Amino acid sequence: MSIRTAIVIGGGISGPVAATALRKAGIDARVYEAYPGAAYGIGSTLGLAPNGLAALEIIGVADRVRAIATPFSRQAMRVGNRMIQAPSLTDVEPLQLVDRPDLHEVLHDHAVASGVPFEYSKRLVGVDEHADGVTAQFADGSSATADVLIGADGIRSTVRGLVDPHAPGPKYLRMLGFGAFTECSFELPPGQMVFAFGKRAYYLYWAMPDGRIGWGANLPHEQYLSLTEARTVPGTEWLRILRETYAEDTPGAELARNTTPEQLQVVGALQVMPSVPHWYRGRMALTGDAIHAPSNTSGQGASLAIESAIELARCLRDIPDPATAFATYEALRRPRVEGVAARVARINQTKAAGPVARRMMSVVMPVMFKMMDPEKTFGPEQRFRIDWDAPVRPVATAV
Repeated sequence: MSIRTAIVIGGGISGPVAATALRKAGIDARVYEAYPGAAYGIGSTLGLAPNGLAALEIIGVADRVRAIATPFSRQAMRVGNRMIQAPSLTDVEPLQLVDRPDLHEVLHDHAVASGVPFEYSKRLVGVDEHADGVTAQFADGSSATADVLIGADGIRSTVRGLVDPHAPGPKYLRMLGFGAFTECSFELPPGQMVFAFGKRAYYLYWAMPDGRIGWGANLPHEQYLSLTEARTVPGTEWLRILRETYAEDTPGAELARNTTPEQLQVVGALQVMPSVPHWYRGRMALTGDAIHAPSNTSGQGASLAIESAIELARCLRDIPDPATAFATYEALRRPRVEGVAARVARINQTKAAGPVARRMMSVVMPVMFKMMDPEKTFGPEQRFRIDWDAPVRPVATAV
């Protein structure tokens, strides 16, 4: 018997994509979101890689995302006052930088237009599995039943704990994220993003089409602060700390000085997901940040979440047994997402480089970039494409 209905928990990025792809696959999917409405105001800026845009083409929303994004075809590293051009693929679509709330809105609205129902204020508290389906229990006393349940509920996933009570939680990188769009006298060519290793902290910046400069800060901070906790601190206090942290950096000092409390976007703790042993159990499976959330340095977090959501829909379309479909999905996705995570973990170590390490970076990095083969380093990630029309071949169900 084929899979006909699906509950999708979470309305961020992977949830609406999964539900839209499931609808395209002929599966009646409905999204249940804990927030009282579409979560448009959550998060800061993110990048979509060429492979992520290619995946969005499958569900017909890529052009709407490009319309709200800023393309970047060049990247550079700045160590002290030295600018080092980074190698990149030259024959792929540029990285697209987009505000997360804007991306949420586009994906949500496209899902709704595709026939996906959304229900809000539905905080998942439990799941009952039975022979022919799964029932989700919500905090308001309501419930929903379907053939399968998809946990697309983010890095602090409730579904992950239901799939495996011993599953690891997210790892805090001992950094808080901030962003802003502000004015700056520093000359920066359009289409270029700069990753800067400041004297005390890492940051990045880029030119906007309207003449402003966008920038993001990774502020070292031993204490974990959630988004809600970080936003209880007045913006003026965070700006005082950011201005002190980047006071000796160019253009970091000016960017921090020119940013106003109204412009400052507070992101909270920066986290990654360690390897999750179990991606599914019975009629439940995980996707997106609930199982793989690499560092923002990867430029692949959102793209991988989109890919996984679509691959999961393909597997459920072609494989009638949920456990076999989920095992096949994991076999398709785990090597790819964990390969990206491993590559970026090495890069993250440089964000907290001390003064000696920074001096070494300015010497070593140009040599490293000169020797780097962009095709070998970035090709497998950015050239990846999902063949939606190809039948999925099942793998043996894991014991």
